[in-house]
Amino acid sequence: MSIRVSVLDVAPVGSGSTASEALKYTLELAQLADKLGYVRFWLAEHHGMPSIASSAPEVLIAHVAAHTERLRVGAGGIMLPNHAPLRVAEVFHTLEALHPGRIDLGIGRAPGTDPITSSALRPFDANMFPSQMLELFGLSRGDLPADHPFHKARVMPDGVQLPPVWLLGSSGASAQFAGRLGVGYSFASHFSPAPPEPALAAYRESFRPSEQFPEPHVILAVSVICAETDERAEYLSKSQDLMWVQLQRGELGRIPTPEEALAYPYTAVDRSVIDGYRRLTYVGTPQRIRERLRDLVRETQADEIMVSTVVHDPEARLRSYELLAQALID
Repeated sequence: MSIRVSVLDVAPVGSGSTASEALKYTLELAQLADKLGYVRFWLAEHHGMPSIASSAPEVLIAHVAAHTERLRVGAGGIMLPNHAPLRVAEVFHTLEALHPGRIDLGIGRAPGTDPITSSALRPFDANMFPSQMLELFGLSRGDLPADHPFHKARVMPDGVQLPPVWLLGSSGASAQFAGRLGVGYSFASHFSPAPPEPALAAYRESFRPSEQFPEPHVILAVSVICAETDERAEYLSKSQDLMWVQLQRGELGRIPTPEEALAYPYTAVDRSVIDGYRRLTYVGTPQRIRERLRDLVRETQADEIMVSTVVHDPEARLRSYELLAQALID
């Protein structure tokens, strides 16, 4: 059973490291993924988090695309309520002009940050998301209605169109909308406890073919920590355990080391949080993870798996993707 596999990256910043170092390792990972046969390399938009350096994914997309050869590079995603649709159209027209046929645009409806930081970016209103999406497409195509206030606005550079668009979801709220728009759909199983099957079914049932998507396309994002032994993978996963506990408490910091996580005095509530997120994470050897992901693809009929690996050690992260490619990519 062949599985299309891609990468979702947030430029994770570990304890004792810097954001600049994290960005260097993001490029190393992208170049490795390019060689190993991964399909895409997406970068997620987050703000105000010391553990994540991908606050400007459009900048990183340009950097990664310029230093790779084959990978599709994109946003997973741009949080549209943080931005003016015209600006998003301009940025991704430019990226498509620079790297034709290699850019993807994943779009989300969440702020990707805390309320204060969200307000500093732009007043956030999730109810505006559908009209923002339609405005984005209308601006890009130049076909907004004559009575629209931005009817005469022009997106430059012209001569290109938006790259393929995916809507991102974690609860199913965007699934039918993605289908009606005729775009791709990506479900965030790497952090969402909601079962993906209902959302994927709603997307497929409502799908209307479009120029870029003659058929529905589902990407399922999953959290994976892969190592040569189960014991090594389990050790690496301790960092993520403590990271989730700290996020639940609003304690924002760098990604802790496994040693810091092992020494942490967890409460019963903390253990419950860890158990919940552990059910969403695939931890183990390449053979073990291969079988579990194959089962997942059979159950969901996903067209593609997108892997997010967050560990403290950058070299261990590179190795995890390398082992996974050996197990999954023909």
